[in-house]
Amino acid sequence: MKKWRRTKDRISTYGVSAGGLGVVFALALIFIYLFYEVFPLLRSAEIAPVSSYVLQDEDIAHFALERYNELAAVHTRDGRLLFLEAADGRLRKELLVALPEDAAVSSFATGDPSEGLFIYGLEDGRALIARTDYRLSYPQDRRHIEPQIKYPLGADAVRVDPQGAALRRVAVQETGNGFSVAAATEDGRLLLAVYTATTSLFTGEVSLRHREYVLPSPPQQGEKLLIDGAGRNLFVADAIGAIHYYDISDPAAAHLVHSVAAVAAGETVTALEFLKGSVSLIVGGSDGTLSQWFLVRGDDNVQQLTRIRDFLRHAGAITSLAPEYNRKGFVAGDASGSIGIHYATSHRTLLMEPVSDKPLHHLGLSPVNTALLTLNADGSVRNFDLDNRHPQVSLSALWGKVWYEGREGPTYVWQSSSGSDDFESKFSLVPLTLGTLKAAFFAMLFAVPLAIMAAVYSAYFMTRALRGVVKPTIEVMEALPTVILGFLAGLWLAPFIEKNLPAVFAIFLFIPLAMIAASFLWSSLPAAFRARISPGWEGALLVPVVLLVGWLCVSMSPLVEVWFFDGSMRQWLTDVGITYDQRNALVVGIAMGFAVIPTIFSITEDAVFNVPKHLTQGSMALGATPWQTVLGVVIPTASPGIFSAVMIGFGRAVGETMIVLMATGNSPITNFNIFEGMRTLSANIAVELPETAVASTHFRVLFLSALVLFVITFVLNTVAEVVRQRLRKRYSSL
Repeated sequence: MKKWRRTKDRISTYGVSAGGLGVVFALALIFIYLFYEVFPLLRSAEIAPVSSYVLQDEDIAHFALERYNELAAVHTRDGRLLFLEAADGRLRKELLVALPEDAAVSSFATGDPSEGLFIYGLEDGRALIARTDYRLSYPQDRRHIEPQIKYPLGADAVRVDPQGAALRRVAVQETGNGFSVAAATEDGRLLLAVYTATTSLFTGEVSLRHREYVLPSPPQQGEKLLIDGAGRNLFVADAIGAIHYYDISDPAAAHLVHSVAAVAAGETVTALEFLKGSVSLIVGGSDGTLSQWFLVRGDDNVQQLTRIRDFLRHAGAITSLAPEYNRKGFVAGDASGSIGIHYATSHRTLLMEPVSDKPLHHLGLSPVNTALLTLNADGSVRNFDLDNRHPQVSLSALWGKVWYEGREGPTYVWQSSSGSDDFESKFSLVPLTLGTLKAAFFAMLFAVPLAIMAAVYSAYFMTRALRGVVKPTIEVMEALPTVILGFLAGLWLAPFIEKNLPAVFAIFLFIPLAMIAASFLWSSLPAAFRARISPGWEGALLVPVVLLVGWLCVSMSPLVEVWFFDGSMRQWLTDVGITYDQRNALVVGIAMGFAVIPTIFSITEDAVFNVPKHLTQGSMALGATPWQTVLGVVIPTASPGIFSAVMIGFGRAVGETMIVLMATGNSPITNFNIFEGMRTLSANIAVELPETAVASTHFRVLFLSALVLFVITFVLNTVAEVVRQRLRKRYSSL
């Protein structure tokens, strides 16, 4: 018999130990898996050399790659377009741009790199606009890329300067209204021309409409011109390091808005390019500096070109810039032969590496960011494989304020996707983390007092028969699906609160006062009358009081709004500057509070009920009243269990998904306004994970959100256990 008992003890010991180790192992696996998905976000960019070769042509104006990284497009200043095998430099095809024979080329420029647009300025004041295009076919199931040149305005050069002066510098951009061309002439004038081409549906003939405008000349002659994608803004960089901003939204009334010094005194702007979307300018200086600029609307409602951030300085003058085709990143080459890979939003320099001992004249970046070509001063070309998958993420972008394009200042924003590649991803976790804590805080603010006070009353004051009904009823509430609570909160509770807003605050105020008044009246009644109610049933007498006061508050709500809030409390809140959303933190606090109350109540009630009877009896014997006994003996003794209940309830609230998903409006805002909604980490994962691409930056940031949520709950539970053990040790001697 003793041997069998020892065997059972040993089995129990091993079983419990194995279960505990299994829980620890499962938590460790969860953490490892989440970190495995998040780890790639921490990696920097990498390049690996693939091949190198030499170009004999010394008159190269531009260098680009197509999206499959097979062909490199080389634009020469004399109007040739060479398509080379990117891997070894072999000539695949040579095309001649349809330049007129009676005018020489005086300038060259490109538009949005993703559009393949380019322009040749001519010495007689004309310009030719064209674009590279790639026709894809699969003969014998093998991909074949056929390069070609298209002329969106026709193959004839268009007039830019009616006076026929040489176009010293040009810029081109395709806008929603056609094509905009800016030009700086040899005689110092600044011109703007707008072209619209219409193709006949029947004949295929292209009819061209155009208008030319003369703009105010900048203080210094322009060396680099850029037009934004909307055709509303023109930027001119001059020879002394200044950038001049022109408003050309109305070409007939175009004017110079203001000028800024973009580099230090004595330095010059050596490179100037738009980031994707043509909102931000990247300015490279002769001193190796790199900075991002974009227009910010000031207090006077006038847009000013503003320096937003600076990047890691290069060792030599910036000689070339290659913006990414679909993100807010870019590659910079300098006179020392080094390249730097930078990203604007995250303010990261992902790579700084020398690739040549001579200045880099041109860079060719893959449209899908997987390859990079560099061309240095002696015509040497190097082909690199590029690995730069998640540049959008950094600690500052995730947890700090970021100055996003179009904003008036740094802020916290979560906006992960859009319908356009021009979009700037915003991955700040601050609104989501704060929203998680906000939802949990208001839920606990509602649930903790009710649950703990109800548990103390049920365990210590309530009669056994009534307790046998109340406790199981509240515990059964825990089995209610939270999706039902979220459904009711979003479709019934939120409109009800909006319609009866004064009643809600009146209920929170007057029900406790009514209960105190009813208790005072009860204690004032004759003892013989009070003796008719058995001890422990007094709480049931308050149910009619609560129902009556609640009904009165709701009934009086319209009158209160008329008397004190001009007929609408919501509008009154708006008028005094307090935003009110129908689905807000108040709704979430009430709905999630009902979900959390059963957990806190059940654990607290058990902890209070299990306080040894000899402690309470001893306290009563020494003359303490029941309430003095509760406050001085019962609650301190049960405090480890009460604290555990609160922390478990808080953990439940932090991880709640369906209620906040259906009752908050899911607005990722950063405040603790009880009348506004929020978006929590768990709800955000539930909403966005099914729609994101696997292994994308967005996908991994969502896993990072899950890791943050896991860490928050783990830390809270660890702290709760430490505090519980200390409380248990402190009151174990009672």
